[in-house]
Amino acid sequence: QVTPIESGGGLAQAGGSLRLSCAAPERIFVTYGVAWFRQAPGLEREFVAGISWSGGNTFYADSVKGRFTISRENSKNTVVYLQMNSLKPEDTAVYYCAADRKGGSRRSNFNEMEYWGKGTLVTVSS
Repeated sequence: QVTPIESGGGLAQAGGSLRLSCAAPERIFVTYGVAWFRQAPGLEREFVAGISWSGGNTFYADSVKGRFTISRENSKNTVVYLQMNSLKPEDTAVYYCAADRKGGSRRSNFNEMEYWGKGTLVTVSS
């Protein structure tokens, strides 16, 4: 079991940038595939980006391709980042980090995630 913890949310202007971070205190987190999801008010939660345990495979929703980048550092303390550039008001949402033992080598690995963080709010003003 792992406990993802998000940080880095906040307020940004349209066209600006934010970077989200996701970490877990459990060492086994390094072996997990990790993804970012988001949920805007009144909408269903949606997949944003995912990364395999090694960092060798990454996947993106069409709506964020070319603007968001997911990456991870598998050093002493594994951290997964979501760099968000060229932000738009429609990116406003609560962003969740999720982890799964499947490892994340395929896009389908992120369809069902085992462990979820509590979320961090990103607000983009126009």
